[in-house]
Amino acid sequence: MKYLINSVLQRYQKCLQHFKHLDGMAALALRIYLVPIFWMAGQNKLMHFNDTVEWFANPDWGLGLPFPTLMAILATSAELGGAILLALGLFTRLISIPLIITMLVAILTVHLPNGWQAIADAHAPFANAQVLASTEKLEKAREILQNYGNYDWLTSSGSFVILNNGIEFAATYLIMLLALLVLGGGRYLSLDYWLSQSLNRFNK
Repeated sequence: MKYLINSVLQRYQKCLQHFKHLDGMAALALRIYLVPIFWMAGQNKLMHFNDTVEWFANPDWGLGLPFPTLMAILATSAELGGAILLALGLFTRLISIPLIITMLVAILTVHLPNGWQAIADAHAPFANAQVLASTEKLEKAREILQNYGNYDWLTSSGSFVILNNGIEFAATYLIMLLALLVLGGGRYLSLDYWLSQSLNRFNK
């Protein structure tokens, strides 16, 4: 039995050797997925910079953070710069750190009070009281649209939903960034890899 297990493990390890040159694909997939997310977020902050500063500053309807102008500059720079560096696979681990901080701030200050779900769905796991309350709003909205709007056209590309704005998406991006912090830019498909190769040849 022990011989059989060892034989299977050895075959498995040999099989993995054939895929070792593709291990950069996972990092590339994470990077490409995150690029448009952070680029669009950064662009939105930049295009409405004064509104962003007010939102960072206001304790009533915003985040109530200190030094709001500085915070807005840092967040905007991290997202725009991060999108560019992730696209290139350059300084991937380094840029992941401020982006992780940005996601943590977003989770703790914006999304956490709304629970887990990004989209209100009373039948999904972790549905909180806010999500359950949204069910009545959703049904009422559907009734209005069915009676007074072109409901079939409005829902032709997907169901009508209510945004819950929970931590779901931000937490997903945070996990992806943590993975990039470990993986780096990835083999062959990032400038990080080729920069590392050049430095290794230079140091020999």
